[in-house]
Amino acid sequence: MGASGSGKTSMRSLIFSNRPASLTARLGATIDVEQNHVRFLGDLILNLWDCGGQDAFMDSYLSTQRPTIFQQVGVLIYVFDIETQEITKDLEYFRDCLEGLRQFSPDAAIFLLVHKMDLAREPKSATFDSKKKELEDASGDIKVSVFGTSIYDESLYKAWSHIVHTLIPNAAVLHKHLSIFARACNATEVILFERTTFLVIATSSSPSPHTIGTVPPTSEARGEGPIHDINAHQLDPTRYERTSELIKAFKYCCSRVRGEFHTLEMELYDFTAVLDEMTRNTYVMVIVHDPHIETAAVKINIRLARRKFEELQGDSLMV
Repeated sequence: MGASGSGKTSMRSLIFSNRPASLTARLGATIDVEQNHVRFLGDLILNLWDCGGQDAFMDSYLSTQRPTIFQQVGVLIYVFDIETQEITKDLEYFRDCLEGLRQFSPDAAIFLLVHKMDLAREPKSATFDSKKKELEDASGDIKVSVFGTSIYDESLYKAWSHIVHTLIPNAAVLHKHLSIFARACNATEVILFERTTFLVIATSSSPSPHTIGTVPPTSEARGEGPIHDINAHQLDPTRYERTSELIKAFKYCCSRVRGEFHTLEMELYDFTAVLDEMTRNTYVMVIVHDPHIETAAVKINIRLARRKFEELQGDSLMV
């Protein structure tokens, strides 16, 4: 949800329809509620409601359609345009949405996206921090997660990776087994991506969905045996979402020339990266800093792990 022109439909088309940012300007305004059933991880169906933000529609959502709009909501994503001149009205609608959730879906997760950050005044970080505090204050005692986003960089993938984590039952099981797989490969890190959206599902170094990109205690400290120390390498904190953005762009380029993307191998002077299919619905990226490990060995390990991760994915979605 969010005001008209805040960018809701553009971000949805970018994430779920593989539309490049350069083509989103062609999208028209959403009329009333546009529902989309998106297949995610094969067997998980996401029911996305893109709600038009014109005043007449927002008034209707919050009055006559209130029970329909806010019933059985898993996640509310409210989009704020960083350049909006009508923030007072926007915050009023947002507070009314919170009341609707409190009444009909009190357990729903709430994500606030401060969108179009590419247009924000410099310094952008200060502008975002100010906006974030304003939104958290407006939310009162309700827990919200706030992200700054733009369709022109990786920030949108970071926000949506956190969002989908709340919709994947038992994602911690996948993280646990990715950690085991990383130790078996002597890999610095292993990342699991959803096949269609290329959003991050789980990583070997993230202990929870809310700390993607953080580093847990070393395996030695947990008594799980040695693993390549991730702290010994300067890994970019935006590496997950940047990979999602770049691979999606590459896949789009492949489709333009009627090619098909299958796998990617990179051997650089300080690390090796292998991106390959893990299951029917996921891709895995293995990052290795040990120069003695060949890419062929990594690919063999991926092939041997596929059956186990197919089972884990099925079990996770049935929880």
